[in-house]
Amino acid sequence: MNDRQVFERFLPTAAVDFSLSLWQKHNFTLKIKNERSTKLGDYRYDPRTSRHTISINNNLNPYAFLITYLHEVAHLITFKKYKRKVSPHGKEWKEAFKDLMRPVVINGVFPEPLKTSVINYMKNPKASSCNDHNLTLALSHYDAQPSHSLHQLAAGELFRLGKRIFKKESLRRTRYVCQEVKTGRKYLISKAARVEPIT
Repeated sequence: MNDRQVFERFLPTAAVDFSLSLWQKHNFTLKIKNERSTKLGDYRYDPRTSRHTISINNNLNPYAFLITYLHEVAHLITFKKYKRKVSPHGKEWKEAFKDLMRPVVINGVFPEPLKTSVINYMKNPKASSCNDHNLTLALSHYDAQPSHSLHQLAAGELFRLGKRIFKKESLRRTRYVCQEVKTGRKYLISKAARVEPIT
């Protein structure tokens, strides 16, 4: 599979040329990873080799993949300009992310009503798109396999996250306190986490 075919496989068709041009311009390694429960993607710089690497989960729908991809490219651009002198998700990163998102929003890459959710999210993008409840819900409609986010479950319900089973408890800001059934330990889990209800 050549480089263009990778982008065509994971991204909306209307965003392929733009996304490919960013990869060519910024010269980074793109890795497609199996699903990771703790993150959708990441950006890393290796000072030993001077290489920039972006990784993105392979289970994301095309629109979620695009948002994650541009999120991570914004980190790369911010790092090139400021190194480690600014906050990872501070105003410099937000401006870079907005600059990258603007063309794909204007060019009609996102269908309605997803476009409205994306525009609202981009007014003040968070460290993770998962922390935006409305955007997560809007994106979930385009998933190949129907899934549930943690906020959709009632308190006391059991669910599977990865290989572990939890019971949902109370909300603390953007995360729920959840008890792992096997160990009794409590964890804070994002309300937007994709989970499998146990009925």
